[in-house]
Amino acid sequence: MDEISIIEKFYRKDSRALRVLLDHSKAVAELAACISERLHLSQASRAFIGEAAMLHDIGIIATDSPGLGCEGLEPYIRHGIIGREMLEGVGLPLHALVCERHVGVGITAAEIAARGLPLPARDMVPLTIEEEIVCYADKFFSKNGKKGGLRKSPEEVERELAGWGLARLPVFSEWRRRFGDPP
Repeated sequence: MDEISIIEKFYRKDSRALRVLLDHSKAVAELAACISERLHLSQASRAFIGEAAMLHDIGIIATDSPGLGCEGLEPYIRHGIIGREMLEGVGLPLHALVCERHVGVGITAAEIAARGLPLPARDMVPLTIEEEIVCYADKFFSKNGKKGGLRKSPEEVERELAGWGLARLPVFSEWRRRFGDPP
């Protein structure tokens, strides 16, 4: 699979948004690859994780995020479901689920309702180890327009997640135990 050619169907080749997305996605893919190797996952799982890591944030282009070079109309929190729609549209339903399920450490229908989030009222949480690894690796990299984004420490990730509620911290803690801290 050529993930970059898929991304370029939706992004202008000379755009800031494309550069930010590719820098971030490559950093996430590298960390996800390290984790999948450490866990001795199958070659098929490793390949899928690499592809999904490159495509997980494709939906940011439709969001109102000028700092990332994205001039869409949607709130940023919707980039996962937008990415799902985009990838389903090009025949990648499993990659599409990674898009939808990677936001935060996943978002439950109960959290969507309690917070009044502009999302469909359904659970959007990682269900497979491949989805979990991409989601976990993503938490360590911000998208700030600098090469690869800023790398966060596990403690910084925990502080950010705590802002969404303490109920989400055990998910990250369990992933940290299973997948280890980034090298």
